[in-house]
Amino acid sequence: MSRPFNVPLWKKAPFIRLLLPLIAGIILQWYLQIPIAMAILSLISFSIAYSLFFLLPLSLRFKIQWLQGIILHLLLITLGLLLTWQKDVRHTSNWFGQYYHNSDYLIVRINEPLVEKAKSDKADGYVEAIIHNDSVTSCKGKLLLYFAKDSLAVPLQYGDKILIHKNLQAIKNSGNPGAFNYKQYAAFQSTFYNVFLNQKDWVKLEEKNINPFQQFIFTARDKILSILQQNIPPSKDGLGLAEALLIGYTNDLDKDLVQAYSNTGVVHIIAISGMHLGLIYGLLVLVFARIPLINKSKIVQVVLILICLWTFSILTGAAASIIRSAVMFTFIAAGKAFSKNSSAYNTLAASAFVMLCYNPYFLWDVGFQLSYLAVVGIIIFQKPIHNWLYVKNKWLNMVWELIAISLAAQVLTFPICIYYFHQFPNFFLITNVIAVPLSTVILYAEIGLVALSWIPYVGMYLGKIVDWMVWGMNKYIVWVSHLPYALWDKIPATVLSTSLLYAIVIGLSVWLLNKNKHAFSFALFCMLCFTIVIAGNEWQIKNQQKIIVYNVQQHQAIDCINGNNYNFIGDSILLVDGVLQNFNLKPSRVALQLINRMDTMPIIDKPIYYQFNNKKIIVIDKPLQFDPPLQKIDVDFIIISKSPKLYMSQLASIFNCKQYVFDASNSLWKITLWQKDAEALHLNVYSIPAEGAFMYNTGM
Repeated sequence: MSRPFNVPLWKKAPFIRLLLPLIAGIILQWYLQIPIAMAILSLISFSIAYSLFFLLPLSLRFKIQWLQGIILHLLLITLGLLLTWQKDVRHTSNWFGQYYHNSDYLIVRINEPLVEKAKSDKADGYVEAIIHNDSVTSCKGKLLLYFAKDSLAVPLQYGDKILIHKNLQAIKNSGNPGAFNYKQYAAFQSTFYNVFLNQKDWVKLEEKNINPFQQFIFTARDKILSILQQNIPPSKDGLGLAEALLIGYTNDLDKDLVQAYSNTGVVHIIAISGMHLGLIYGLLVLVFARIPLINKSKIVQVVLILICLWTFSILTGAAASIIRSAVMFTFIAAGKAFSKNSSAYNTLAASAFVMLCYNPYFLWDVGFQLSYLAVVGIIIFQKPIHNWLYVKNKWLNMVWELIAISLAAQVLTFPICIYYFHQFPNFFLITNVIAVPLSTVILYAEIGLVALSWIPYVGMYLGKIVDWMVWGMNKYIVWVSHLPYALWDKIPATVLSTSLLYAIVIGLSVWLLNKNKHAFSFALFCMLCFTIVIAGNEWQIKNQQKIIVYNVQQHQAIDCINGNNYNFIGDSILLVDGVLQNFNLKPSRVALQLINRMDTMPIIDKPIYYQFNNKKIIVIDKPLQFDPPLQKIDVDFIIISKSPKLYMSQLASIFNCKQYVFDASNSLWKITLWQKDAEALHLNVYSIPAEGAFMYNTGM
């Protein structure tokens, strides 16, 4: 009896072979910045080589078929280089950053409705022209606008044009250890500058520039939000979560509630993702298959389904995860219409290939990464996990199937979740079993609410039903989030440790699924390497001695670190306010594995003089009121906070200081004056708003 012939994965899913070299080219171009001339020359050379290959005799082509594959891969790598170079707006000839000078006037279009923040109103702007002296230069490019709360006496809408006259600021990172790379994130959105505008800095122009399609999207979203707000009681959490669940509108969400969803592993319910599109796709297939006339034509059904899917995707803000799902379902729907059932891996790889050709920067989008990893995990592991148990009861089997899907999705996503979020929700199974089916019912009920709200009383009662279900789901999630050991938090992770963790997962998976002994040996070797890396990191952490002055806008924040212990000097609100602490301080403390906050630190001459290891630190946050001593006081660091009234010459007459640090709680104009004085006095100064967080290794 002949053995069954197994077709390799790369034969069943050829798009995987196209996708991998494209990704390699994208990564190479972003990190190496290969000159465009070299990329174009490579593309021409490889294209000619690939074409000449077909002129060879058939027998020779068969013998050196491997060479054709290499040339094709090099061609796709070059394509990745070119796509990434082209996507960088800084390479376009009319990008405004190439013409802008300080004090120029800018004509900027408001590119979206304003979003209200705690201390300002934010909007994406689009620069249309620069006015330099008496000349006007047409240009383009995104600009992040922040309007002071008291500056919007004249209301601004999408499409309005304003004339601004204020120096732009390049987008920078905070420089805090372990902090989110906001500069890179903004660059991937083609945004490199921002500006904070007071009322005197801008004037509204009479002309407008409105894209009808974009206006339709904003109008439709506003209409949907209006229907939800009219029919769902304005409770603290219910309406906000209903808005997020249906169209991804998160401005009304309570931050503590979002944290509870994140801590229990169901934040994907709030963030519009492929799950939502899959539910809507299933509903559309069911509906259009039962409508007379439409159900007789598969082509018509597919066209209507795709129109609805893409409309929903655009209304939700066109996030990478939802667009990926829309592309994938487009492939699936089109394939079914023509009775072509392709490999799920091939469909997934094809959708990723198309998306990365459109925007190579999607590769760094966390939602994009998690979506693909989750779907691949479900495809690979859901069936084997489900086969662990045979459940005879229909309803219990459905529960077990949902558990199997949740487990399968976690297999390939948990390493990258730990890398980005440094936490793992231990009770994700019991939350997903309840929250996923319930959120499905809520989503369908909200769609019914929007569709039937014009019928008297229907909208009102559906709104109450949605509110009750959302209330129940929120209560359950918050309850689980407060259970002991619900969250494994503050898990340190690096690129190397995450890569090794993936290698372990892949090795063990191949061993379990295919009984491959070599894969098991590989997994054991990776475990050994992982253990060595973790042990090395632990040794470094135990011996670290650092002083960090954080870049926290309008706040004083200093950590003096000794091993896993740290002393905090700074504003008490940073110990209480969870948002400020999580965004500014927690990433550093997780990365450096700081566990114990010490309440004692040697203080000499309260309240400004600290002794840490062999370093003397002075923190000045109020004017000095004593005469110069007979002999200057030797100190290592003077940290100036809260914009005190003082002069550098005054400090230089009192202290013999090695390094002055101006933290982010000072006014920028004062820092500028201090820097000028320090330069004249030949003093070493460090401006945190300009250069990022200050970190000094005292162990050196």
